Amino acid sequence: MHPAPHATPLTLRPHPLAAAAALALVALAPAAWAQQQPADPEAGKLQTITVTAERRTENILNVPQSVSAIRGEELEVLNSGGLDVRQLAARTPSLNIESSYGRAFPRFYVRGLGNTDFDLNASQPVSLVFDDVVQENPVLKGFPLFDLAQVEVLRGPQGTLFGRNSPAGVVKFESVKPSQKQDGYVSASYGTYGTSSLAGAFNLPLGGDWAARFAAQIQHRDDWVENTYDAGPTQKLEGYDDSAARIQVLYAPHADFSALANIHGREMKGSARLFRANIIKPGTNDLVDGFDPEKISTDGKNEQELSSQGANLRLRWGLGGNMTLHSITGHETLDAYSRGDIDGGYGAVFLPDSGPGTIPFAAESADGMPEHRQWTQEFRLEGDAGNGVKWLGGLYYFKEHLFIESFNYDSLGGGVQNGYATQKQDNTAWAAFGSINYRVSDAFELRGGLRYTRDSKDFVANRVEAPPFSAPELLQIPKETRASNTSWDLSGTYSIDKDTKVYARVATGFRAPSIQGRLLFPPSGPDVVPARDWVTVADAEKVLSYEAGVKAELFDRRARLSASVFRYTVKDQQVTAVGGTQNFNRLVNVERTIGQGVELDLRAMVTDNLMVTLGASYNDTKIDDPDLAIAKCGNGCTATDPAGPAAGTVLIDGNPLPQAPKTVLNFTARYGLPTESGGEWFVFTDWAYRSKINFFLYESKEYTGKPLLEGGLRLGYSWGNGKYEAAVFGRNITNEVVAVGGIDFNNLTGFINDPRTFGASFRMSF
Repeated sequence: MHPAPHATPLTLRPHPLAAAAALALVALAPAAWAQQQPADPEAGKLQTITVTAERRTENILNVPQSVSAIRGEELEVLNSGGLDVRQLAARTPSLNIESSYGRAFPRFYVRGLGNTDFDLNASQPVSLVFDDVVQENPVLKGFPLFDLAQVEVLRGPQGTLFGRNSPAGVVKFESVKPSQKQDGYVSASYGTYGTSSLAGAFNLPLGGDWAARFAAQIQHRDDWVENTYDAGPTQKLEGYDDSAARIQVLYAPHADFSALANIHGREMKGSARLFRANIIKPGTNDLVDGFDPEKISTDGKNEQELSSQGANLRLRWGLGGNMTLHSITGHETLDAYSRGDIDGGYGAVFLPDSGPGTIPFAAESADGMPEHRQWTQEFRLEGDAGNGVKWLGGLYYFKEHLFIESFNYDSLGGGVQNGYATQKQDNTAWAAFGSINYRVSDAFELRGGLRYTRDSKDFVANRVEAPPFSAPELLQIPKETRASNTSWDLSGTYSIDKDTKVYARVATGFRAPSIQGRLLFPPSGPDVVPARDWVTVADAEKVLSYEAGVKAELFDRRARLSASVFRYTVKDQQVTAVGGTQNFNRLVNVERTIGQGVELDLRAMVTDNLMVTLGASYNDTKIDDPDLAIAKCGNGCTATDPAGPAAGTVLIDGNPLPQAPKTVLNFTARYGLPTESGGEWFVFTDWAYRSKINFFLYESKEYTGKPLLEGGLRLGYSWGNGKYEAAVFGRNITNEVVAVGGIDFNNLTGFINDPRTFGASFRMSF
């Protein structure tokens, strides 16, 4: 037993960008608001934002937890450069998103909690919910963002009402629904690297009680990175074709019944993530001198394909007595394949020709998921008992089957396959849940929730390896897990006045046990274990979180403020020790993790023509496990942690979590200048900053990502009462390019963010 350490004191050091933005707002706002008293009492006021963070539609001001919403023009601007879901990283407080697969496999982090696991059955503590259906597999979480009504980011444990692995939070997407109004839009853009995007939606009343909505998006980028190694099998890289569509049909014969059917799909083909050998300068986290994002030298094949289809049906019955029954049925399936050169270069040191820099040995691999099926079913009954009491209860069922194939290739021998492994996993879970809201008085409300979950996984890994690495071998390793948990939350809201509320919330979260069996690179050196333990199992993790905050509408609803403080403790956090000498993927449990911080959301109409938003967060995460040792990098990087008990290992006690920036800041401003003809000139700028990050569980000089500030600018003109809009835009306008991830087993391999792009767009509504 070890004595509990003292809590790390929470020290805030505001970034200069946040301080400058806040001071400017404070200086401008009173004068600007005093100057204008519009005749229309609603002119210049903020629209009310409603969210479904607690499975009911309600004003965001009344929700007793930290929630952000992104909608409207802000979403359109972020999507203008042909980017994927990673565009949301740092766009709200405490949110980070990254990927070592590119567009196919995003990894989400909220308040520092996430998972760097790169295998296709990876479990994440941030749940993604799309149109009320959980998207459990990480490949499903990359579905393109188009025709969305809103994105909600719910921070802190959400296990009571959202039932699949949500101890860190939930990112919730809601598409625009069919209506009885015939309308639609088409938008198109074209920019740098031949990046083009065509998106649109059409809403069609079908007569009587029926309506339908059709929405689609097609994105393309040319291959803009040149492979300077002439013998490489893939000479042009980093392009993609990514298309998705959604059809929704609504039947609503009367107020007490509605049925909404949703069919959607995605097809994507292009480059996998580009791993670039030795782009990090030894002893630093700088890119090497003369680094050119548009060039790479690699002898491996690079390709990626993804196909996904899904459908869901949402039914609602009004039962009388102020009760409503909801049924949500969902089915998702996908087929994915990704292949890349993970040494990032060509040749090897024992050959006459190799580079860039030192390449100890060649390594090329691929992962595919030819089988995936997910079924979900939820029944939820909610009601209003009167006397200030509202309640809901429900049942939830989840079943997933997946089959994964992993391949090794001999890039020195012409890309011949020389290793093969499979993973098969069946996951079944069910839950019963309920919550109650009780208005104690006009000013004070209590909310509480409870959820019981049972989860089981049956897993088997198979490995067949052939020369040149070893003699032919067949190995089969089965594993299974069984777990149950009761999660709960309790919150209270006090209304100081009609526009100002304070709240406090305590909540628990749960992530079911995980199994990992990446057998392409079985452990050796400091990772030597018996063959039966090549498949690793992480026990369930449990979170206890405390949060308090204030929400207010200010200056006669011309500004909206939300601020919170939080602290959480994770017991047995599931983390993934990736890389090391063998590029092995090993699950481990951290004895305890501590996180704490503050968050701020501010939106303000400074004048009738100027809107600004400011978001900020500070997250301090700490691993508390004095005995936990993991393998460090196998490529001569400068690890700064103390040595572990075995050669090649380090102790990670006290380290921050990987991909967990301490500071996240975002700022947007939109200024519109109306014309006499009824049109409007406008300018919109958006900025997102995150502080430095660790790529891995251990700390090293090379694998520490630099702070990153990315900005966008959009200038345009709209006319015809907003029916038409033309604009020019730039993304990452300062052209800040840094390493955002790495591979640590062979050489100083890294991958980067997108460089600067420009473009033009046109939108027509009808």
